[in-house]
Amino acid sequence: MSKRTEKAGSSGRFGARYGVIVRNRIKTIEAQQKGKHECPVCHHMSVKRVSSGIWYCKHCDTKFAATAYSPDTKKDISKVSEQ
Repeated sequence: MSKRTEKAGSSGRFGARYGVIVRNRIKTIEAQQKGKHECPVCHHMSVKRVSSGIWYCKHCDTKFAATAYSPDTKKDISKVSEQ
C-alpha cells in the first residue's frame, strides 16, 4: 500500500490543483475542526463538531454554539483581537 497522502493529509483529495498555500490552509483547518476538543462544562476531551458553529460533548451531552472551526469562546477570541 502506498503512502501517497501521508504528507498531504485531508487535502490530498485535491491533487495538484488550487496551489500549495490553499491546500495547506485547508489541511490545518480540517485537522482542527475534525479533532476532539475540551468541553467548557465538564473539561473532558470529548467535544466534536456537529455542524458549522455547533459543538456537542459526548461526555455530558452539552450542545453549544462557538466559532465555525473550533469551539473557542468569545473570551479567547478577544485576546487574539487585542494583539
